[in-house]
Amino acid sequence: MSLVKTLPLLLSLSAALGSVSAWALPNDNEQPIRIQANEAQLDDKQGVATYKGDVIITQGSMKITGNTVTITRNAAGEIDIVTSVGNLAYFEQLQKATDPKPVQAYAVTIQYHAPQNRIVLIDKAKVINDGNTTEGEKIVYDTVKQVANAGRANGTNVTAPRPRIDMVIQPKKKTDQQKAQ
Repeated sequence: MSLVKTLPLLLSLSAALGSVSAWALPNDNEQPIRIQANEAQLDDKQGVATYKGDVIITQGSMKITGNTVTITRNAAGEIDIVTSVGNLAYFEQLQKATDPKPVQAYAVTIQYHAPQNRIVLIDKAKVINDGNTTEGEKIVYDTVKQVANAGRANGTNVTAPRPRIDMVIQPKKKTDQQKAQ
């Protein structure tokens, strides 16, 4: 497909990606979107774009990587689901401008459900947030509430079965004033 034919598809996809403000900090949706991949297949009629080969998508502080990333849009042209598959697929985003550490998520399959501000991690799932970790077969992470639910990936084939979740919670750091009391 020539650049002249694909340019309108890429522009419409970029506009749709830009409407997803929950992926990153409030001003990140005003930042340019960069998609790097070895190949792309775009179907504007169906609202589906598939990128293959060491895919990296960034917008401001948000980053998604994987071997294959598929983006679907709803009838209004807004992002519906971003699915990243890899060994391992990766997602990160800053929660606050004052916190230099992004929330990081890894899994064989990562699904970002934009309307619900929810990430679903399936198979070898792991979320790291400020030193705290959650690992399991499946983790559902709410990016707005910063809440993770972990457990079995029932009905899904997983490469590394984990009958139990594993969490590490760091102790809260006390300020000098709290230590003095």
